[in-house]
Amino acid sequence: MTKGILITWKEDRGFGFIKPVDGGRDIFIHISAIKEASRRPITGDVMYYQVAKDNRGKYKAVNVQIEGLDKNNNNTNDKTPGFSKKILIAATLGLLVVAGLFFYLR
Repeated sequence: MTKGILITWKEDRGFGFIKPVDGGRDIFIHISAIKEASRRPITGDVMYYQVAKDNRGKYKAVNVQIEGLDKNNNNTNDKTPGFSKKILIAATLGLLVVAGLFFYLR
């Protein structure tokens, strides 16, 4: 499989372009080419794919997998916007400790 970086993604239209890491032309990708993903792609995703020609003779990505997402649809490398669960839990615990100290020393 070829490795590339998603450089453009039009969420409203369900397509974008992948830049191969080994150089060459950008490759068209349609949402239907992404199999077994727990989320939609975002710009900057590392992708593994195969190249095929469409019915007009243009190249496109097929059998696409997003790096960090396993085949069981569990996100093993959370790249979604916002805090990860661990950071959120740590921040909450930190706030509770600070609040406890504030009321204890008051």
